[in-house]
Amino acid sequence: MPSGAAMEAAARRRQLPGAASGPGATFVQARHGSMKAEETERTAPFHFDLWFYFTLQNWVLDFGRPIAMLVFPLQWFPLNKPSVGDYFHMAYNVITPFLLLKLIERSPRTLPRSIIYVSIITFIMGASIHLVGDSVNHRLLFSGYQHHLSVRENPIIKNLKPETLIDSFELLYYYDEYLGHSMWYIPFFLILFMYFSGCFTTSKAESHMPGPALLLVVPSGLYYWYLVTEGQIFILFIFTFFAMLALVLHQKRRRLFLDSNGLFLFYSFALTLSLVALWVAWLWNDPVLRKKYPGVIYVPEPWAFYTLHVSSQH
Repeated sequence: MPSGAAMEAAARRRQLPGAASGPGATFVQARHGSMKAEETERTAPFHFDLWFYFTLQNWVLDFGRPIAMLVFPLQWFPLNKPSVGDYFHMAYNVITPFLLLKLIERSPRTLPRSIIYVSIITFIMGASIHLVGDSVNHRLLFSGYQHHLSVRENPIIKNLKPETLIDSFELLYYYDEYLGHSMWYIPFFLILFMYFSGCFTTSKAESHMPGPALLLVVPSGLYYWYLVTEGQIFILFIFTFFAMLALVLHQKRRRLFLDSNGLFLFYSFALTLSLVALWVAWLWNDPVLRKKYPGVIYVPEPWAFYTLHVSSQH
C-alpha cells in the first residue's frame, strides 16, 4: 500500500493539468487579453531623430550617389575601381537597414519578428546586387552610354563583337533594374507598411503632426518621387499607398486614428503620388522616352531625362 504522503503527492500531480482554470490562469488570460488593447492605447511620440536621419541619408547616399560620381575627379576614382558613388551605396546598405530596425523597435505595436528579419536580409541582398549592376552602368556614362536608350540601341554596345557580349550587358542591366530593384524595394515598402499598421491611436486629439514633422514632409515626399521614378516601382508604390489608404478607412470605422508618425508617412506618400502625376504629365508627349517606356505604365526615369535633355546639350 502506498503511504499517505505518496497518495497526496499523486493527487497534486493529477491536479496540475487543471491548474489552468484557477485564479492564476484567469489573471494571465486577462493580462494577455489586455495586451492588444494596451498596444492600441500606446501612442509613440513623433520620431524626429529617426525620420530626419532617414531622410538625410536617403538624399545624400541614394540620390546624391550618381551626382557625387560625376562631380569627383575621375583621377581620384579610376574606372577599374569603385567610384565615390559606390562607397555611398555601401554606406546606404548598412545605415538604412539599421534605421529600419530602430524604427520597428519604436513601434507601439508588436510586429512579427520573423517577417521583419527576412525582409531586412532580402533588402540587403537586393541592394547589394543593385550596387554592382548600378556601378558598372553608371561608369559606362564616361564611355558614352545613354540611359534614355535600351542596352542594344546604345552606340557603344550595339557594335560589340562577339554579339554574346551584348547579352552579358543585358544580364547586367537585368540584375540592376529588375532583380536588384525587386529584392530591394519590395521588402523596403513591406517594412514601412508593417510599421504604418501600428501607427494608430484611440485619441483623435493625438492625431496631428508637430511642426518638425511638417518640415520633413516635403523632402521626404520628394525623395520618394525620385525612388519611384528612378527605381521604376510605380506599381509597387501605388499598391502600398492604396493598402495604407484602405487600412486608414478600416481603422476609422473602429474609431482609431493615425498618430503623428503614421500621418507623416501617409502625407509623404500622398505628396509623392502628386509629384509622379505631374512628372508623367510633363513628359507625356516625349517621343524618345515614349519609345523606351512603352506600355500602359509610363513613368520615365530622371536619369534618362538627364542624358536625353541635359547632358546632350553640353
